[in-house]
Amino acid sequence: MNRFCSMFSQLLQLFPRPEFQQAVKKTCAERHARGFSCWGQFVSMLFCHLGRAHSLREIIGGLRSCEGKLKHLGISAPNRSTLAYANQHRPWSLDQELFLILLHRLQGIGKKKFRFKNKLVSLDSTIIDLSRSLFNWAHFRRTKGAIKLHLLLDHDGYLPTFAWITEGKVADIQIARQMAFAPGTIVVDDRAYNDYRLFAQWISQGVYFVTKMKDNALFEVIGERGIPQNRNIRKDQLIQLTGYGAREKCPHPLRRIEVNDPEAQEVHVFLTHHMDLGSTTIAAIYRDRWQIEIFFKYLKQNLKIKTFVGTSANAVKIQIWTALIAMLLLRYLQLVARFGWSLSNLVALLRMNLFTHRDLWTWLNDPDETPPTFYEPQQLELSLG
Repeated sequence: MNRFCSMFSQLLQLFPRPEFQQAVKKTCAERHARGFSCWGQFVSMLFCHLGRAHSLREIIGGLRSCEGKLKHLGISAPNRSTLAYANQHRPWSLDQELFLILLHRLQGIGKKKFRFKNKLVSLDSTIIDLSRSLFNWAHFRRTKGAIKLHLLLDHDGYLPTFAWITEGKVADIQIARQMAFAPGTIVVDDRAYNDYRLFAQWISQGVYFVTKMKDNALFEVIGERGIPQNRNIRKDQLIQLTGYGAREKCPHPLRRIEVNDPEAQEVHVFLTHHMDLGSTTIAAIYRDRWQIEIFFKYLKQNLKIKTFVGTSANAVKIQIWTALIAMLLLRYLQLVARFGWSLSNLVALLRMNLFTHRDLWTWLNDPDETPPTFYEPQQLELSLG
């Protein structure tokens, strides 16, 4: 007798069915639905990522091969055309809503790396290449299609807190101008987000930024700050922008920090308006921005996001949002486990044990331990004749 349901089912318990149905009702996702539920579609697409299925046929085949173990999930394996139709017509906003619900539940489990109390986030985007002939709606270049995933990463636990999917030709700065941050937040970004009018807007809102300064930026030095000893800091200056139109767009004094990188044999120039943090802390903040690049790398290498099981814009967005949900789940398992998991090993071993009936949390802390064999007492027969 199994005392536990499958590991896949235990993961899905992070999505209570009452909350799931409220999200379905909120997004009107099951309007005019017949038979195949949104829950069945969500479980199928999550299995696409965690089970590493490469096509609709593999999703359906993988679920049908475990047909006897699907009853406790509340689904049955759908037909290929049924799942394709659902991905094409049911709104992707349901998966976005589920992402936000799970994110709200998981926030606060990560540890802060820096001592300051400000919220630290990184803003960046990544290009996902698509075939222009199959995805004719994903405009990027004349002979090439692509979409762009804009992401905001919270450095407390390195969890994605915001995502926006656009066509590949949409500039990063257009999305940054539409975002709002709480006062005191430190936003780390690269040169693609250098916009003096945006910097002035953030300063007026009490939002700090740390970015790399453009090589052709014109400025005048209005003050010098002390440089720490035995560090790689070369300069810590207060500057005023003097480029054409730059002073009008951002009249505030800024801070320019030059840092020597002996490994790459380069000099990095950072721009910020945070005057209280040390120059070494500013350099460490920008160095930690590399975590969002690592997130994009893990997302593309370990989940099903470089090739798609549907060609419509709605199907592609559903697959990306379920991939982000899967990343939240995997990151949560990493944070709560006592075992030192790497994400690639966690994905690989979890894929092999999705439908294994074993306690997920015991396996997570000690994956090499042999599962115990439960003793089942049998009633002895009494010979009374």
